[in-house]
Amino acid sequence: MGVKRRWLAGVIALVWLAGATLYGCATLVGPTETGVVDSESTAVNHDDSAFARAFADKAFNRTLEGQGIVSRLLTDDTDGARHQRFIVTLDSGQTLLMAHNIDVAPRVSGLRVGDTVSFKGEYEWNAQGGVMHWTHHDPSGSHAPGWIRHDGRTYQ
Repeated sequence: MGVKRRWLAGVIALVWLAGATLYGCATLVGPTETGVVDSESTAVNHDDSAFARAFADKAFNRTLEGQGIVSRLLTDDTDGARHQRFIVTLDSGQTLLMAHNIDVAPRVSGLRVGDTVSFKGEYEWNAQGGVMHWTHHDPSGSHAPGWIRHDGRTYQ
């Protein structure tokens, strides 16, 4: 993993930790927008064991797919590439910071606490549960694409 990506993962983890410490927590997008796909099928593996293993292994760069409930909306990270940030709680209770690059993919619109989201991306370990990034396509085509599904739409 490159120095820049490690630095970004570290900054995201620190921001998440600061928010968790301070706050005590461990419009539909039109189909013509780039990166938004209407989705009939939202079937995702709901088994959280892969996330538990990734956390136990202190994994990084592990592509995972899952589903959870939005438990907290955070401000966007605007330092460098802009990221929409929110916390998702898995059925197991493990939390994940979602860092969705909105310079590459559309913002997940209408997102609220309590909403269910499905996602695929790259897991990076942190002590609070982990960070999911690469939840979008890769403009260069060299990285496996990820996505976030919310309210019948896929954002990639």
